[in-house]
Amino acid sequence: MEEKRHTSSQYERELREVKDGLMYQGALTEKAIDSALRSLLERNSDLARMVIVEDDRIDAFDAELEDKCITLLALRQPAARDLRFIATAIKVNGHLERIGDMAVNIAQKAIILNEEPQLKPYIDLPRMADITREMIKEGLDAMVNEDVSLADRVRTAEDTVDGLNEQIFRELLTFMMEDPKTIHRALIIMQISKNLERIADHAKGIADMVIYMVTGKSVRHQFHATTDRETP
Repeated sequence: MEEKRHTSSQYERELREVKDGLMYQGALTEKAIDSALRSLLERNSDLARMVIVEDDRIDAFDAELEDKCITLLALRQPAARDLRFIATAIKVNGHLERIGDMAVNIAQKAIILNEEPQLKPYIDLPRMADITREMIKEGLDAMVNEDVSLADRVRTAEDTVDGLNEQIFRELLTFMMEDPKTIHRALIIMQISKNLERIADHAKGIADMVIYMVTGKSVRHQFHATTDRETP
């Protein structure tokens, strides 16, 4: 009886380590997004380079957390809810790693733009970044607390990011049509906006997996079924 209690306690601790690991990975990616945008707003290319270097930590932690989940599956043979949690954790971990890649892409584009005269005030890009970071935080909170309503809110927030991305595209298109000299800078800003839109896609993917974990139902293709996803 004592041995069974010890084993159960250790198993619960291992599950907690996975949850804590996801929250830590989420904090790293939120920081990467914030730093990448600040490197553009403050024209600080050193900060952008730091984002690129720090992505190695996100990649390493991704591999470590995935190994931990696979070990749990192999040694503990979880069933029902625990099985869905671990399967969800693997998927969510993958989304977070991809978000780190998107932050690197933004930082790389910021370095290029920082060498050029600023085309326009950056208003909507910071809004997009703030929303996506909040989506990541709330998606992970929803997972830890098994909160379906919060996950639904994350899924809805993606529409706001999509709208801002389209708004930026239309505005920059006007710049390019009026002055061909702006084309290079405008295209790079569009790429930054697109990366933020893709981060929102991944945050929504986290929320989708949370709903699956809690309810056992897949909602991944319920909204935006025809959205074209690029690979990073």
